Amino acid sequence: MRISGINIPDNKQLAYGLRVVYGIGPTRAKKVLNEAQVAYTAKPGDLNTEEENKIRQAIEGYRIEGNLKREIAGNVKRLKDVRAYRGLRHSFGLPTRGQRTKTNSRTRRGNVRKTMSSGRRKVDKK
Repeated sequence: MRISGINIPDNKQLAYGLRVVYGIGPTRAKKVLNEAQVAYTAKPGDLNTEEENKIRQAIEGYRIEGNLKREIAGNVKRLKDVRAYRGLRHSFGLPTRGQRTKTNSRTRRGNVRKTMSSGRRKVDKK
């Protein structure tokens, strides 16, 4: 089964297989299956064409894959263009939502480990 150019895995239940599509998570997958009146546990190989078309129609109402990625990229570009704080954080490759960066942002900053040499020097007492 293909949805917007993405192959849905045949060996997974639809509630989990639909998550392969960018923009469809657990909640949206269940909403789509409820709307199409298809069981969560059904597998893509077991569906007939009518049920597949119902699922495709239910998904058409949402922004997914390329359109969603394009919209997100446009939003980030706008933040960078207006020189907003969040835009600057995106530009520098740092966390944008207020996370702690002194010790916990290894994945965004790279694996940077700096020692605390200043301020913690041993002083010889005489």
